[in-house]
Amino acid sequence: MDTSSTPTAAVADLGQSLWLDYIDRRILLDGTLERLIESDRVAGLTSNPAIFEKAITNDTCYDDDIKRLREAGADRDTLYETIVLGDIARAADSFAALYRDSDARDGYVSIEVSPLLARDTEATVAEARELWRRLERPNVMIKVPGTVEGIAAVRQLLADGINVNVTLLFSVGRYVEVLDAYLDAMEERRDLGLPFQHVASVASFFLSRIDVMVDPLLDAIAAGDDARAEKAELLRGRAAIASAAFAYKRFQEISAQPRWQALAAAGARAQRLLWASTGTKDPTYSDIKYVEALIAPETVNTLPLETLDAYRRHGEPAMRLDAAIASAADVMKGLGELDIDMHQVTDTLEREGIEKFVKPYRSLLETLGRAHAGA
Repeated sequence: MDTSSTPTAAVADLGQSLWLDYIDRRILLDGTLERLIESDRVAGLTSNPAIFEKAITNDTCYDDDIKRLREAGADRDTLYETIVLGDIARAADSFAALYRDSDARDGYVSIEVSPLLARDTEATVAEARELWRRLERPNVMIKVPGTVEGIAAVRQLLADGINVNVTLLFSVGRYVEVLDAYLDAMEERRDLGLPFQHVASVASFFLSRIDVMVDPLLDAIAAGDDARAEKAELLRGRAAIASAAFAYKRFQEISAQPRWQALAAAGARAQRLLWASTGTKDPTYSDIKYVEALIAPETVNTLPLETLDAYRRHGEPAMRLDAAIASAADVMKGLGELDIDMHQVTDTLEREGIEKFVKPYRSLLETLGRAHAGA
């Protein structure tokens, strides 16, 4: 199939990889994922507990497996692990050729450690190592939340040679801590004489959730009749992209420093920024708002199916992140002048982000527990 003129192919030609933020058994079995890889140049896949909860509880294609495992005596946790790891393994195998042909740049499939462990470094490391061992595929990434405790786990896992997708990043400061942990781990492997050229990592910066939290604060100000009201109206929907722009600017700055240059010369791979939470939540915004504005080299954008479909229909790829960088300082200054504390916003988003994964994770375990009991 000739994909040279499609918007998704054009994004790839501009240096950004498009990954799919979705998984279920059906797309793994009916050829859908293979078609997306071929026709849209989808170059990877991300999953999370919420995605699996929706897939397993709403799709009957899992019923036979659940019945078979239950009859074999599998408990609730075994049901979960067998089903989830099975899907991740199938997806990783679908991307294996791309992983090989891209020299390990793309073709990754991400699976998240239990969100219940987000504040426990040692338990996170232990579970990530076990997932890595059981999946036994070089194109798997283990997702670890970018909490303070998670960053310590990230450093250890990367030093172990395990691919890591650092998730739930909302602030530039936390992102820089993640990037520093990556550099630390690569330097450790280099200094110990261990191979590191194929150790891969992405830093997942969440976008739409930032605007979901900031926009109501702006709307409250815009409802007034003073000079602040107009400024608030103009800043609506701009906080997330400005935050992402600052993160990419820091990536560029750190990539130009001697510390990274020495690692790159030795063959280390860049820890790419990945734009996550890119499905538009506000219906007044474009359905590809968090795609169009953030195209840049050495980045990844992971898209829900509906966002990928929308971009295929009417995306207009072009390098636009430089424009966002140019205006980011003014956006953040304006938010500060309106007394919107972005540090407080991002701290709240991190706490809520963990809970947004904990709730569906627990819900799925409860559903599987009932299945195990024959309910």
